[in-house]
Amino acid sequence: MKQPFSSADGTSVAHEVVTHVIVADEPPVSLPAELLYDRADAYAVCLSVGSTPTGTVDWVFARGLLSEGLRRPAGVGDVLVMPPHRCHRHSVRIVVRSRVGAAVLDIATTAVMAFLKETDMIVPPGTEGLHIDLDRVVAELLAGSE
Repeated sequence: MKQPFSSADGTSVAHEVVTHVIVADEPPVSLPAELLYDRADAYAVCLSVGSTPTGTVDWVFARGLLSEGLRRPAGVGDVLVMPPHRCHRHSVRIVVRSRVGAAVLDIATTAVMAFLKETDMIVPPGTEGLHIDLDRVVAELLAGSE
């Protein structure tokens, strides 16, 4: 695995990690993954799993959800994050769900903590709104209504 990446201008972070994937009726498998963060979308992180000829599977969810999930179970809907506990002491468990099914992804707690620490240096928690380009958001919303 490569070392964590921070952009030269300090606006994004990418951490390569290994995720242990559990899907019903399949043996567990370890896959390469990447945790991504960009100040342009300050509230969100992306978990990009796999590297296949057809691409990756990407899940975008709140950075706050990932952070909260280090301390207690967090989330509703498509993404749930659970902290380490006696059954999986050294990993954060992320459950992702879609219409087609669900998967459990275990990622080393140390990797998640290092990633979040680096995102916090780019955009401290609670200051995300200062990094939103409202003109761009409004333009995108209006473009979609035409």
